[in-house]
Amino acid sequence: MGATSNAGSYLARPPGDCCTKGCIHEGQPRGEYETIAGVETYIVQPPADRANGHIVLYLADVFGLYTNGLLVMDSFANAGYLVLGLDYFCGDPIWKHRPQPEAGEEPSYDIRDWMDPDFDFHGWLNKHIAFADEAVPRWTAAVKEQYGQADTKYACVGYCFGAPYVCDLLARDVVSAGAFAHPASLKDHHFANIKGPLFLSCTQDDYTFPNESRRKALDILHKGDKTWALQLFTNVEHGFALRSDLDDPYQRYVKDASFRGIVEWFDAWLSQRSG
Repeated sequence: MGATSNAGSYLARPPGDCCTKGCIHEGQPRGEYETIAGVETYIVQPPADRANGHIVLYLADVFGLYTNGLLVMDSFANAGYLVLGLDYFCGDPIWKHRPQPEAGEEPSYDIRDWMDPDFDFHGWLNKHIAFADEAVPRWTAAVKEQYGQADTKYACVGYCFGAPYVCDLLARDVVSAGAFAHPASLKDHHFANIKGPLFLSCTQDDYTFPNESRRKALDILHKGDKTWALQLFTNVEHGFALRSDLDDPYQRYVKDASFRGIVEWFDAWLSQRSG
């Protein structure tokens, strides 16, 4: 059964229009690309004086391996982790389907409120879910084989589209800790089946993971005696951890606070649990 099995109803809805909005950030990612298990993979090494010997697996939102996500991966590396993120969209991320500019117009990289009316979003989504369901487990196994050592410990972080794969890896006891931000495509079993500690970074106002659904998810975690922590923000939208407007001081704060919370979660658990 794949991470996004159709059994049961959704608590966090599949990606939709709200997952295509936000801002593209500026910066120069420092990692490199390598093919692992047949999937293009972004790899970024930690600075030698900060390396902790552990690995973070990055599971992207619908924008895939784009500047914002690459810079976040670089930040996890700066915190001491070797970081690897796979392109389960196979070079076909959502941003490639934005409307083309008129003749003579410059292409826009502000992705607020766009969606090409002729684009089959659901067809695109289902195709890539099918591939990711198959690719993530074998890619993870290949990463462990190629980069893991006897004492290496693993964490995984997923944004939006990547959230169910975090829960799947935790359910299979593949990683020592997991985290997601503004999740999509989650059902009851994703929360009921996890074995390792889960960090949830969420916004109060999220169409994809609304309050009632979030409370039900937390109730499942509580009744199942799971280990978890919730980080909850107000006055930000879905995508806050990756696509915030960095010119807005509060949005910048929330993005940074989400990242810090996830790093601290990984640091705490990977220091005491076996991988």
